[in-house]
Amino acid sequence: MNSAKLTAHLLQDRYGDFLLTDAVRPSLERQVIPRQGYRIETYEDRKAGFQVPVLAAAVSREILFEAFLDLLDPLGDSVDVVLETSHDSDGRHHLDLYRESIDLPVLKSHCCDFEDLLLNDGCTGIAVLSTVGPMEVQFDEHKLLVVYAPDLRPFAKVLERSGVHRDDRLKLITEGEHLHSTDRKRRQEFEQLCCRLGVGTAVARVI
Repeated sequence: MNSAKLTAHLLQDRYGDFLLTDAVRPSLERQVIPRQGYRIETYEDRKAGFQVPVLAAAVSREILFEAFLDLLDPLGDSVDVVLETSHDSDGRHHLDLYRESIDLPVLKSHCCDFEDLLLNDGCTGIAVLSTVGPMEVQFDEHKLLVVYAPDLRPFAKVLERSGVHRDDRLKLITEGEHLHSTDRKRRQEFEQLCCRLGVGTAVARVI
């Protein structure tokens, strides 16, 4: 592999009007070209015997973090939190660390303090779960926004207000080969966020 070509590829964060964070890049073959939008489909867990609508969004870097925070509002005043980490894995698995019942404004404040980590570390993700219904918002390691909820309309409205529009033909970066980015500094920042939130090992997920 040509090292200059790889370096140039890793430095490329703009695809048309779409800006990636530092966390992830498509493969050199660019099987998926990143672009903004969201799609709605149905997640089915055959073992558990249930289905739930799911919204998946790719949002350009300059509005991504604000969109994530706004998507949390429909979850209610108190939420549960799961921090997701693949820092100590082979990249194919991640560990979930769980915190029950935190006031949403407090969580948002902590997230703002660690905005750079949440946006730019390819081994850090966060999921926020409602305590009043089966709803979950994920800001995953690929910096995609994923929502599970029986009624997705409040979440879709948030994205539409931000200029992110529905396109059920949208291809996500996870649907092609891609590269994650992290370093020791990010691992230390993740540990600081864990301490701030007071998380522990998760034993179950709502969705």
